[in-house]
Amino acid sequence: MSNTEIDPGNYLQQSRNSLAILILTLFALAFPLPAQSAVPPDAAAADRPKIGLVLGGGGARGAAHIGVLQELERMRVPIDAIVGTSMGAIVGGLYASGMTADELEELVGTLDWKDALSDRGERIDLSFRRKQDEDAYPIRFELGLREGELQLPQGVLQGQKLDLVLRELTLDSSHIRDFDDLGIPFRAVASDLVSGERYVMSSGDLALAIRASMSVPGAFAPVQIEDRLLVDGGLVGNLAVEVMQEMGVDIIIAVDVEFPLYNREELISAVGISEQVLTILIRKETLRQIDKLGPDDILIQPDLGIFPSTNFFESVSVIEPGIEATRERGAQLQRYALSADEFEQLLAQRRLPPPQKETIDFIRVNHDARVSADLLERRMQLKVGDPIDPASLSTEANRLYGLQVFEKVGYQLLEEGDQLGVVFTAASKRWGPGYLRFGLSIEDDFAGSTAFNMATRLWWPGINSLGAEWRSDLRLGTDPLIATEFYQPLRTDSRIFLAPRISLGQRNLNLFDAGEAVAELRLSELSFGIDAGAELGTYGELRIGAYRGYSDASVKVGDPGIEDLKLDTGGLLASVRIDTRDDAQFPRSGTQAQLIWNLSRPSLGADRHYDTVAFNVDSAWSRGRNTLALGLQFGKSLDARSALHEHFSLGGFLRMSGLERGALSGPYAGLARLVYYRRVGNLTGGLLELPVYLGASLETGNVWESRDAISFSGLRTNGSLFVGVDSYFGPVYLAAGFAEGGHNNFYLFVGATPR
Repeated sequence: MSNTEIDPGNYLQQSRNSLAILILTLFALAFPLPAQSAVPPDAAAADRPKIGLVLGGGGARGAAHIGVLQELERMRVPIDAIVGTSMGAIVGGLYASGMTADELEELVGTLDWKDALSDRGERIDLSFRRKQDEDAYPIRFELGLREGELQLPQGVLQGQKLDLVLRELTLDSSHIRDFDDLGIPFRAVASDLVSGERYVMSSGDLALAIRASMSVPGAFAPVQIEDRLLVDGGLVGNLAVEVMQEMGVDIIIAVDVEFPLYNREELISAVGISEQVLTILIRKETLRQIDKLGPDDILIQPDLGIFPSTNFFESVSVIEPGIEATRERGAQLQRYALSADEFEQLLAQRRLPPPQKETIDFIRVNHDARVSADLLERRMQLKVGDPIDPASLSTEANRLYGLQVFEKVGYQLLEEGDQLGVVFTAASKRWGPGYLRFGLSIEDDFAGSTAFNMATRLWWPGINSLGAEWRSDLRLGTDPLIATEFYQPLRTDSRIFLAPRISLGQRNLNLFDAGEAVAELRLSELSFGIDAGAELGTYGELRIGAYRGYSDASVKVGDPGIEDLKLDTGGLLASVRIDTRDDAQFPRSGTQAQLIWNLSRPSLGADRHYDTVAFNVDSAWSRGRNTLALGLQFGKSLDARSALHEHFSLGGFLRMSGLERGALSGPYAGLARLVYYRRVGNLTGGLLELPVYLGASLETGNVWESRDAISFSGLRTNGSLFVGVDSYFGPVYLAAGFAEGGHNNFYLFVGATPR
């Protein structure tokens, strides 16, 4: 037993103190004080200062951030928080979500930037009707129509592909909503387009936050997050030091990669002056942020010279300057270095575990279009129980995007209880609901025959929940046309459709005698009918329908004694069309084919009884820069008395290139051609490159008056040499054609694809 005496008063006081401490402890547990820092404590950070990394914007120059991260890793300098703007948000967000600096370097060096910084999806993902639009209206520009007023898209690019790239890269962390729960707490800085204020994103969809931070106005459409319209954060906070200070770190490492001001001698154009003004405005705020750095903070400014902000193709080359600039701050940085074991422990703590589930438990489509979600889900091939695969998820998003009714289609993994699903989000185009596509075609054979047409297609998609659409064509020029068609699917689980249609147009029809043009007729045609058909996936369409119409051909040039041709037309029309080409203008792979059977019947209003069958197929194969295409065409009339305007004609570029268009005409026709072309370079460089091709063709074919006259001995041989450019107005060709007997022709095509 202890001999220590107990003072009752002292004992009572100690008991009261203990009780007070217990009450305060319980109170603190029940009502914790608000956190003073966004940087969570960890074992490695207990006895060291917390370090925050601020990565500024600068376009392709921002790849220097990767070099900074690589050198910080080599020095074993820990990073406890990251704030990124624009390209800094991409590098910082991906690093915070678990990518290493070396993985980021590999990404920058291997990513197809031209593809990522475009909205042009893979043609295989387009619906068949959108492939038809691309063929007929190749200009890569679209206007919207809303309440009778024309609307422009909010940006040249909507960022569809870049968004999917970011989603694939952040897939393992896509279920994390609070950016403080990432491997490294992260903030993305954007500009609120309405208020003009800085907007800091600390939670939500990581990929979308990164996209918003680098959404350059004009180039990219703004990103809507909740009720805010966001663009590139560089406008109001390109180097967001203040944001990092609010996260409660002790030391800030700020990396500035902004483009320098031009000197006086370089300010010689309106473009250069405009760029200088923007740089001054951004730089002013950046300098204000730099002034907020404390004496122990570290500023890193890689020497990037005048490396262009848009040169993503060579962005790997600025990683080394990032490494060198960081080494120059080595003496300051080394004081914060961890031991090898401590640094490895820190990295292990920050590796995010992948989602527990490996398969998809549910699939959902959220959208704001009139079409039903059931229709969209039935177009997808992804099924419940499929493995979680980033490539497959991107493919499904692109398949929905290929309908071209949505501005952007993204996806996100979502945890609901013990289930993990994928939610696709599709946002309708904000410049709709009607859309205008355009086409321009010029054809000249340098011998007096010229054709010029300007055309537009007005397209109204999503008219009802079944996905009905109405499209109308207007063409002005040599071959004027007015046409309209209403396309009505019958069920969401079926691709069967009805399509009433009407068209009124004119075209020229040449008459030849012994290879010499004797007259040119002007053919006017009115036709209306209704088709029933079925979509064949995204690669084809089957149709059968009835039609009624009128034709009137009058002499435009030539013998006025030739009688005008007036016909009533009517009958049945059946067709099968297939298109698996990877490109409409200069395909490198795939096949285009069609079979059309026209049954003209007096019982359906026609003046004459005849059947015609037309078939053509073109297939392409490529190796490297070289492409070989084989084409076959054949047409026949099952009645020799068929109407003149239904005869099959040959002549023109790639259709017996040495002869004038329409020089051969008859009820039977056949053509085979072998076309070779090689991509030899680009007319322009960078993101706006226009591929240039050199090619040649070998063609053989003829027309015949009867089936008995068809023979191989009657075939004629032609060929061509050409240069082609895949332009934003469609294909451009300059060609020379050669035929037996010394016949030659020269061609210029702009915006028209020779067939």
